[in-house]
Amino acid sequence: MTILLILVSVGNQAFAQSVEITRTQILDPIVILETNLGNITIEFFNNDAPNHVENFIKLSVSGFYDGTIFHRIIPGFMIQGGDPNTINGDPSTWGQGGPTERINSEFNTIKHNRGIVSMARANDPNSASSQFFIVHKDSIGYEQSLDGKYSVFGRIVTDESFETLDKIAAVETGHKDIPTDTEQVKIIKVTTIPRSEASNLLELPDPEHTQSTVIPPTGNQKFESTELEITFSAPEGWLLQEPDKIQQNSPDVIAVGPKIGAINPVISLTVQQTNQRTLDDLISEKAEELIEVIESENLKIISQEKITITGYQAYVTNAEGLFLSNNEKIDIKFKEVLIYDTEKFYTLAYANGIDEFDSQLPRFDETIDSFEILSKDSSKNELNDEGGGCLIATATYGSELSPQVQQLRELRDNKLLNTESGVSFMNTFNDFYYSFSPYIADYERENPVFKEIVKLGITPMISSLSILNYVDMDSETEVLGYGISLIILNLGMYVGIPASVIIGIRKYI
Repeated sequence: MTILLILVSVGNQAFAQSVEITRTQILDPIVILETNLGNITIEFFNNDAPNHVENFIKLSVSGFYDGTIFHRIIPGFMIQGGDPNTINGDPSTWGQGGPTERINSEFNTIKHNRGIVSMARANDPNSASSQFFIVHKDSIGYEQSLDGKYSVFGRIVTDESFETLDKIAAVETGHKDIPTDTEQVKIIKVTTIPRSEASNLLELPDPEHTQSTVIPPTGNQKFESTELEITFSAPEGWLLQEPDKIQQNSPDVIAVGPKIGAINPVISLTVQQTNQRTLDDLISEKAEELIEVIESENLKIISQEKITITGYQAYVTNAEGLFLSNNEKIDIKFKEVLIYDTEKFYTLAYANGIDEFDSQLPRFDETIDSFEILSKDSSKNELNDEGGGCLIATATYGSELSPQVQQLRELRDNKLLNTESGVSFMNTFNDFYYSFSPYIADYERENPVFKEIVKLGITPMISSLSILNYVDMDSETEVLGYGISLIILNLGMYVGIPASVIIGIRKYI
């Protein structure tokens, strides 16, 4: 299971570019956090995140952070603080406090290495306020989920700071990573001084940067990837991420929603090669993988069914599971949709706390409805208006036969692909048909006379197939019956009759 971690912050405050403290400017400021386990000294990257630096210093000077605690501690990852609710608020609200105004994101290329200070936020990229986190240790997995997605604005710069960081990260924690003894991790007082007055500062090299350029968030939740050859729309306001593909079944794209209940709702997309496996093969493999967890009663399958989504075979699973997070058992509900294409299959999954699952389910359904495969191979299932690689669509485009071809498309999607026999037939037919159709379609576009000949040649077949619009095909038996009858009819028209004519002519030669 992939564990997703979002650093939550609500609200924030943006300030002007200059830092003025009681009518006196501090040049090259350093902030010192005094805690019961030692001091943490922070220097700033004003060129990379000037608004975040200004905000943090303003809050520090005003005494905003005095008395707050590091309320979220995950050893090996980070320590998080800066929430005023931790001074005397209900622990259930810790992680949700902060000023009401917000700071726009200043994502940059500085890597989230050990000692980096970065701003926590909600799913909205422009929602930072007062909460911040300090990275405890270098970690490839964690860095990749943070780099370019959170605004780095400083780092710790003394040996004591690193020692204090390690001490805080080592304290005992309980529910939601909250420290058991909050007095240990309290920020007693915050002091801001000029760099020239600071002592024991380390001479650190420039921070390490990622190789990629950070693209500012646009607010557009439509996701498109030429590499994955897909496009879909994620719910508005959800955070889109592309984690590195650590394992074959690791998600390629993740959308994380705002936390309402026990966990953040998550929608994920995983793209894998079929390796010539059929949909039934994949279903069988999935069933075998789940045997152990089902027998342990940690997962309960609610329903499973084959359906058709925009012309593609699909398999839908609904399930509930009991999972352990920070020694707390959480009831989670899932919906997984496996969409099958010839060379690849695409797994879209939605997970949320069982009590909140239904509230976000329509948003997942919208994501499914918007999902498109952009690969050339997927054109096998589409007779597009301009033809593409389909000789039938190319020959009839703009002619009197176009309405009949459109009816056949709808018949295929709404009836034929809703049965197992129909799906099996279409897969076999597509493999054969598209082995030659694109070449004929290209020549049709080059030679209008040839296009007209093809159109005349396929007219009887299209007319015969149109019969299916007037019959019921709601069962496997009906699909097989009408299908076999039409195959025999077309064999008679295109093979039997010409053969009889040729044999008859030869008798007179």
